[in-house]
Amino acid sequence: MKCYLLIDFGSTYTKLTAVDLDRPAILGTTRSFTTIREGIELGLRQAEAKLEQITGPLSYQRKLACSSAAGGLRMVAVGLVPELTVEAARRAALGAGARVIGTYGYCLGPGEMASITASDPDLLILAGGTDGGDQQTMLHNAKVLSMSPLRSPVIIAGNREAVPDAEEILRSHGKVCYRVDNVMPGRGRVEIAPVQAEIRRIFLERIIQAKGLDRVLKDIDGIMMPTPSSVLAAAECLAEGDGVRQGLGELALIDIGGATTDLHTIASGLPTKPHVSLKGLPEPHVKRTVEGDLGMRYSAYSLLEHMGMERLVDLSGLASELIEAGIARRINDAGYIPESLEEVRLDQTLGFLAAKGAADRHVGLMEIVNTPFGTTYIQSGKDLTELAHVIGTGGVLAAEDDPATILRGMLFDPAAPERLKPRHPRFWIDRDYVLTTLGLLVKDEPGPALDLLRGALMEIVVGPQLDTERDDDR
Repeated sequence: MKCYLLIDFGSTYTKLTAVDLDRPAILGTTRSFTTIREGIELGLRQAEAKLEQITGPLSYQRKLACSSAAGGLRMVAVGLVPELTVEAARRAALGAGARVIGTYGYCLGPGEMASITASDPDLLILAGGTDGGDQQTMLHNAKVLSMSPLRSPVIIAGNREAVPDAEEILRSHGKVCYRVDNVMPGRGRVEIAPVQAEIRRIFLERIIQAKGLDRVLKDIDGIMMPTPSSVLAAAECLAEGDGVRQGLGELALIDIGGATTDLHTIASGLPTKPHVSLKGLPEPHVKRTVEGDLGMRYSAYSLLEHMGMERLVDLSGLASELIEAGIARRINDAGYIPESLEEVRLDQTLGFLAAKGAADRHVGLMEIVNTPFGTTYIQSGKDLTELAHVIGTGGVLAAEDDPATILRGMLFDPAAPERLKPRHPRFWIDRDYVLTTLGLLVKDEPGPALDLLRGALMEIVVGPQLDTERDDDR
């Protein structure tokens, strides 16, 4: 057997998957609480002991890991125009597996700088200006950053004419910084690959040590990437195949967690109807968005605030007092598992609204403009109405007896036709919650990875979205 141990050091759980690449087959999965305070290696040892009870003793050729523990890779993006260079920098960070905790445009002032310093990011992207364009904004921001108590490294990815001076300003004040190609070299041109490669390199070289994850490196072959990058690798493999065999084609993968809901799409998102004009930056084929206020445990209260108590009462059929008490339990216990029918119903409703909210924000919008020459249709973002596949992953979907109730939130809503959500996709779930770890295999073992990823999916039937009225039979 060619056995690999695949590890995900999550903020709540450390998840293990043992695989045999010769067959290929999943030999066993397990999880244990991530023990940040006691040392992350303790949670790993506990999970390994549980796994050995399932698989028996195994000799692993490699032990590979990803991590979102200790808050994951937290980044801030600073640029010129919010809709242009700031957005380009934000996309680069998200696509590299980061959690973007702040975005700032134009010239930084004392208030913005205080906010950035207080957030204590792991990395900061300093962008601004197309090549040959504005230089002064990025140089101003470099000076402000240089004189601040900010400790995080800075990736400079702006106007190439201003980059040397920005680097000199930062280095002269003791800041650690790195230069890469402009994230937006020309108007409407976004080049995020160089920034993403640098983010991943810095993650491996610096962030792992800063978060104390280096303590487990002696026992494994390496923490290869942030957890979201592993999920994205799994999604790309499922969509595009292994270089020999074809994948499923264009798809969306939604990961509903306790703190965030991540949505990944592997799709062009181009208009599916004729006579539609595009607005805004070109959409990346591989796109990730993260919703930090749409989670089912740590972020349950912010989900309630965003969606409103009236909506939760209407969808769940539960009294507001029961909802408030249930949300308090989830915030205080990230590992909470519903036991009563009412608690199951609340989890389903929270999951549905998390999926709906994430999809509403991720997909494109269609604007209808009436002109003297007739009606014009303007699309911003991705058109996913004809998307073929939607995959659900995350602990809540793995534990849920009726995941269709949650995944309905991804569907096109006739009450909001301007949101270009999927109309009639096939739905799949990651029943054993292994896509996170299987993504670690994609780069070096794409063939076995594709087999294992396909085998991990189970197709389910999802009916129409039920957001506008309650259905007690669902």
